[in-house]
Amino acid sequence: MESVAPILKVDNLSVRLDDQKILHEVSFNLNQGDTVAIVGPNGAGKSVLFRALLNLIPYTGTITWAKDIKINYIPQRFTIDRDFPLTVKEFFHFKTKNHHDIFSALRSVGITDEHHISHHLLNQRLGWLSVGQIQRILIAWAIIDQPDVILFDEPTAGIDVGGEETIYHLIKKLKDEKDLTILIISHDLNVVYKHATSVLCLNKDLICYGAPADALDPAALKELYGEATFFTHHHQHK
Repeated sequence: MESVAPILKVDNLSVRLDDQKILHEVSFNLNQGDTVAIVGPNGAGKSVLFRALLNLIPYTGTITWAKDIKINYIPQRFTIDRDFPLTVKEFFHFKTKNHHDIFSALRSVGITDEHHISHHLLNQRLGWLSVGQIQRILIAWAIIDQPDVILFDEPTAGIDVGGEETIYHLIKKLKDEKDLTILIISHDLNVVYKHATSVLCLNKDLICYGAPADALDPAALKELYGEATFFTHHHQHK
């Protein structure tokens, strides 16, 4: 059986900012259709990894994306002042003015498909929306031009527990429907076990990489987070 080339190859990636080591010789591959969770303590270099993958900062080593790959990125926080005069519709118009495509993207992320309510939402200022609404708008904006890969930097930051589960289920649904490859930064190990095919553990160095049940052993967790009380994750079969 012919092996499939990875969609991304990272070899010996290192980043220094202000003469501080942020990432040190990180190597991993990403295959099409994977959902890779990136975990580690604050300051471990998770968001910096994303910036390097997007070629936004200097680095050493090599980052090789497959040819013609389209990548979109959803930042951790997208805060807009209530008085900033940008509506949802105007935000989408940075990518497309095709209203059919806009409504289709909104429906995909669970925004109601009732025509008049969608129009009402489109005319709202972004600064007037709730954190959960903003996150759905950002996801819709990210999928509207049919990317191959989406990078999510803590997509549920500032969202309540019930809303978190809804967002993660939405991401999984879109991944399956649109054959997306997902990289997602998360602090919630339960989310990692439930939704990720692989986990990449960072603490400036690459601590572990593999299936969550195998990679997240007590030794790796101790190296990531220091002394802590660890639990054994039990998979529930329905």
